[in-house]
Amino acid sequence: MALCLSELHFIFQKVYFLLEDCTRDDARLWMLVKSEKVSNHFRELVRAIAACLDVLPLAELDIAVEVEELVELVRKQALKANFEVEKDDRRAVRRVRRIIENFEIGISPESCDLIRVLEYLGIKTWNECNNEIKLLESLTGQNCETTEKIRDFQFLSSLIAFMIYCRCTVFANVGNGRNIVLQKHDFEMMRFLNPNDLRCPISLEIMTDPVTISTGHTYDRSSIQKWFESGNRTCPKTGERLISVDLVPNHALKRIIKQYCQENGIPFPESGGHNRNFTMSSSLSGGAGSVAAEQAMAILANFLVGRLETGKPEEQNKAAYEIRLLTKTSIFNRSCLVEAHVIPPLLNLLCLSNPGAQENSMAALLNLSKLSESKKIVVENGGLDKTVHVLNEGANMESRHHAAGVLFYLSSVEEYRKTIGRIPGAITSLMGLIQTGPGKKNALVTILGLLMYPENHWMFLSAGLVLTLVNLLTTFDDQREEVVTESLAILATLAEKLDGAMAIISAGGLPVIIKILRSFNSKTTKEQCVCLLLALCINDGADVVPVLVKNTSLMASLYSILAVGSARSSKKASSLIGILQAFNEKRPMDSGFPQEQFVHVW
Repeated sequence: MALCLSELHFIFQKVYFLLEDCTRDDARLWMLVKSEKVSNHFRELVRAIAACLDVLPLAELDIAVEVEELVELVRKQALKANFEVEKDDRRAVRRVRRIIENFEIGISPESCDLIRVLEYLGIKTWNECNNEIKLLESLTGQNCETTEKIRDFQFLSSLIAFMIYCRCTVFANVGNGRNIVLQKHDFEMMRFLNPNDLRCPISLEIMTDPVTISTGHTYDRSSIQKWFESGNRTCPKTGERLISVDLVPNHALKRIIKQYCQENGIPFPESGGHNRNFTMSSSLSGGAGSVAAEQAMAILANFLVGRLETGKPEEQNKAAYEIRLLTKTSIFNRSCLVEAHVIPPLLNLLCLSNPGAQENSMAALLNLSKLSESKKIVVENGGLDKTVHVLNEGANMESRHHAAGVLFYLSSVEEYRKTIGRIPGAITSLMGLIQTGPGKKNALVTILGLLMYPENHWMFLSAGLVLTLVNLLTTFDDQREEVVTESLAILATLAEKLDGAMAIISAGGLPVIIKILRSFNSKTTKEQCVCLLLALCINDGADVVPVLVKNTSLMASLYSILAVGSARSSKKASSLIGILQAFNEKRPMDSGFPQEQFVHVW
């Protein structure tokens, strides 16, 4: 009896989950193309219900006769149920497959065919179409170890391409006709995100499969499982004894981590260790995934470029936004769009007074400039001057930050570093971004790249960069860690020359650097502090070394770096200790400085 009822409960749970999947608003296309499989699944579950009811000992239950009759009726109906796929569903699936087959041979579908499919699915807006794409993309992290899985992966990539094509060509507006820019809350969330919050408290690495335990704290699944397997039954962070060791997947945090990794060019490995198998997600970043997807992207690229060149202002804005989305994570999409000559019309949109069009075009150019072949095209089409113009007079701060990002990628070419430094307003505008509001990282990394050209060194010094950075670091408690680290890296680069070192000392930077070294636990930040202090000692030692020797707490920080720092930081710390030790041993006994005891590190 108990076994039979337990089995029924388990089957009903499966039915409930299957019904949930079938009624999802963002899985309409996926359920349609999987209708045959879904119907078979329903048939199996209903047959299982019938089998359980057939062996259920109703006589042992104290139930009314009417209930027994109702159970028998359900059993008979379950045996009769067919769950055949409807003719309209089959017709719609054939239409989708025919469109995909046309993509494979390079034929663009008729708009009426696309609209017919979307209407059948009940997809009426851009947002609904985009949600379908997100659902399909969420299914792309599975390994393709077998021929069947490879076929499924290729079909899935074709479906994604089909929906992207519909999103770009069928819908005239994004959402309800609102301004077409990335949603502000997503932008702000990424801007103020602390990367340390994405790290597992156990491994200190960025989590790939975050799970939450009963205390509410989140860990990477592999790390917390090893903790439990070692016999621990406490929360690693609080020490609290755990009643349950169940792990709840933190899907929201995982999406944030994926987005953060995409924005910062960090590879995001799928959970489960080193994945040497072919995965859909890796294909989507470096290739289209199927012949149909490749051809669909090529057709779509030409369509979007045509809209940029000859479309109405609202169509140009929409096209720029779609290009921005397409180039955000896919290298293949970037290559297709560059081959379709998308860069010149995007540059032309930068001069428009429409803030949304300018921002979308600048963001798209930022994504495209990551390709080595794109950099030359941008420069040859006057992109440097237009980008600096946006940097100076951008319609909003987002456009200006994107412009700084474009200059960062262009500055990776030595010839362009020199050109950018000589464009009027480029250096002062980058410094202005450092001083104004959040989102300073793009400007900082761009300045660091430009400093690789020697002539730009004195230009930044004369523009007052040192004082700007020292003032920024004075309020380091209010800054993100990466902003502090990049600022220190720039100062360390400037300090490699005598005039830069003197400017840092004159601006009052030395006590600020020492305070940061004592306050931050980040190995990267500490390493930049040590590099900066060593450069100051080498180039302006007469003013710097006596101050450092008098600072009694500095030595403890340097010795800790020797113990736990990287090879590079340990070497720098050892050299700095040697300089301070040599000064301490040579100075006169009556110099007024307190005698320090130094530990020999060689």
